[in-house]
Amino acid sequence: MPNTHTEIVRNDAENRYEALVDGALAGFAEYALTSQTITFTHTEVDDEYEGQGVGSALAQGALDDAIRRRDRRIKVVCPFIKAWIERHPDYQHLLAETPSA
Repeated sequence: MPNTHTEIVRNDAENRYEALVDGALAGFAEYALTSQTITFTHTEVDDEYEGQGVGSALAQGALDDAIRRRDRRIKVVCPFIKAWIERHPDYQHLLAETPSA
């Protein structure tokens, strides 16, 4: 993998977190907010960036922002974010509801 810089930014106007690789949009995770929760609804990573850790960086960055900076509990509809949380048990206790098995 080439030496790249991945930045995760929150785009409130589009209700999504964006993964920027060297400044280019590489993927996004859409969300819906309530006063207490953030629901992740859909995640996409451009084909060009698949398999390079962009999706994982996006999931972690979005969840960290939602939890630590926005003080929201997490709900997940998106299969990618759900699978990421299942692989990272240190995030599971932050779910607003227990994921189904």
